[in-house]
Amino acid sequence: MIPRLATAQSASAGSPILREVSLRTDTATYLLSRNKVDVQGEPTQYFWYRRDDEAVELRLYPASNAGAQPLRLRRNADFLQLDSLTREEDGGFRTRLKFKNLTAGGFLRLVVEQASDSVGRAPRWQVVPLLPLARTSLGLRVAENELFVGEEKVFELTSSNARNVHASGEWVRGADFDYRLVSEANGALRLHVLPNQLGSRTLLVKAQTERPTLLPSGRLSYQLPVLRQEFSVKGSRLRFLSPDKRSVTMDDASRRRGVELILDNGRSFELHRTYRIEDQEEAGGALIAEVFTRQYLSNDRVLCYLRPYNTHRQTEGYLYIKENDVARYVTNLDITPQTVVRSVQVLHRGGEWTSSLSVSPGEIVDVRLEGEGLQKARLSFEDLPIIPSDSTVRTDARLVYRVQVPVSFAKRKSIIYNLGQPTGYSLTIKEFQRPHPLSFVSVVYGEASRPLTRIDGPLLHDGTIRDVVFQFNPNGIDQGEQLFGKQYLSFEVRTLNSKGELIELRNIDNVVICPGENSLRTAFYADKQCRTDPISINSLLGRKSYDLDDWSRIVVTVRHQASQYAEPGHTQTVEVVLKRRYKFDIDVSFPAGLLTRREGQEGYGDFGGISLATLAQLSFYSPDKINRLRPYKIGAGFVALNAFNLSQSSTSERDLGIVILGSVYPTRRDAKFTFPLYLGGGRLLGAGKWFYLLGPGIGVRL
Repeated sequence: MIPRLATAQSASAGSPILREVSLRTDTATYLLSRNKVDVQGEPTQYFWYRRDDEAVELRLYPASNAGAQPLRLRRNADFLQLDSLTREEDGGFRTRLKFKNLTAGGFLRLVVEQASDSVGRAPRWQVVPLLPLARTSLGLRVAENELFVGEEKVFELTSSNARNVHASGEWVRGADFDYRLVSEANGALRLHVLPNQLGSRTLLVKAQTERPTLLPSGRLSYQLPVLRQEFSVKGSRLRFLSPDKRSVTMDDASRRRGVELILDNGRSFELHRTYRIEDQEEAGGALIAEVFTRQYLSNDRVLCYLRPYNTHRQTEGYLYIKENDVARYVTNLDITPQTVVRSVQVLHRGGEWTSSLSVSPGEIVDVRLEGEGLQKARLSFEDLPIIPSDSTVRTDARLVYRVQVPVSFAKRKSIIYNLGQPTGYSLTIKEFQRPHPLSFVSVVYGEASRPLTRIDGPLLHDGTIRDVVFQFNPNGIDQGEQLFGKQYLSFEVRTLNSKGELIELRNIDNVVICPGENSLRTAFYADKQCRTDPISINSLLGRKSYDLDDWSRIVVTVRHQASQYAEPGHTQTVEVVLKRRYKFDIDVSFPAGLLTRREGQEGYGDFGGISLATLAQLSFYSPDKINRLRPYKIGAGFVALNAFNLSQSSTSERDLGIVILGSVYPTRRDAKFTFPLYLGGGRLLGAGKWFYLLGPGIGVRL
């Protein structure tokens, strides 16, 4: 056996410096003259150690012809000199050494120097080779001696000096067993055993040491006693091989070139061979994939190429690696199709799923993606945050995300990415286009402006209507994060006479009002169609508002254009009525059966005949009703008493009088004949007397 540690003894020209070298441990003393052994033909002083950092006492005894010059010990990386080298009473030099790593260190030696007696001569030196020896035991204790062919079993070894056991980690191949010794990071020794043959078999483990031991014959030995252990080896059980990947994508590239996969070393694997992977242990299973063994790795694993041919889920069961239709190993991983997004739909709050991918700033929407291989997808929306939700769906065929569109989002599109690659779909950012209540529209018709939403009935205006103007407040549309967007309005203008008959009809369409500068999205509403100037009704009408008759009406209907919105819009009607408090007219009536009392006459005479009255009358309108007269009138004019009395008798008192009359009329509008009551007085022109009259009359309405 060739020792692993070899040193050489050399000295400068001339006689040796040292007569004796003594190394004393806590248990024994070792002398160069007595405790030495030949290592590769060179005498080497040995000593036994128990710890890697063993501390020893070193004594150096000069030769008789060495002179009186002191000795010096050269520094060495293998030990630390604790004391200076001092002369003792017996003539020797003493110091203490502490070794650093006796097990791993190699070519351990002491170099001793002595200065020359003559000036100019080089110092003399001598090398003392050292050989640490260690007593090492190695044991194997097995609780259960049952093994299975092809299945690796690991046992713990016990040792008095585990660091001194040479554990290379390399497999030792044998007919019955393959084994290897492995040293763990914590210093523990592990024996890996892989049986190859059935039956009762004996495992022989031959181990070596890092530092040798000294046999009684005086020879050095690095060989430990052979470990013997009986095992009962049974038929193979399927061993699970862990892959380094839990998911593999099946596409054209992976089917042709394969995907790199690292598996546990199956021991019976042969390099550069293709194994079949099926979904059942029995022969004839469906081909899921093929694995091609490429090369062994240093961590006892195998680099392979996996070529998938069918999809598989770990939840569906294990995968079996077969050789000649016989299952050798078990593994499991997901083989999924390539991630493909086939359709995208959007759900707005309170709506239904739609294929329109338009979303608006400030919205929170659900986005549903459908396709294949989506469970392993890593989707993201450009510059849009995803809101975690308990109702999020994640399957291989469908994904649902809840996405928030910031109000300040400054792009027209948000591309949907998968692992940083575009999927071909994107969310289009569309400005809100919701109908806002018409409070941002106000009307001016002679007084201060009034918002349309505050008008709850006809507007009665007493006087000339110079114009009816509609004004707009763009800052009244968007408020904070409550966005409505552009407002598309239409105006219908009708003028009616006092009888409700249509005089004129005008329409204005496509009136676009954009939100003002207070809106967070004002920069995105820029449009040449946006209108801020007011709308004058007189600019549309042929017959102006100031030329309308009494009790004429201007009816303007403002509504959102239904074609521009997905929800019903708002409608507001403004009705401005040309109000009058009274009416002046010339009225001809036929009082009949009047009771008259003349000046100087006692009592009332008989009922008169039919008279004729021509009066300039004032009629008064009810203040709370439109074009409705009060039941009384006041007028002044002429009355021809008994004008239609054709009798020639002297009793017919015909005369013409100037009168002031008050009349009471019935309020029914649909009556053709009316019978008013008259009360008044005046002066008779013929008789030259004052008189009073009271009585009914006959009115005819044509």
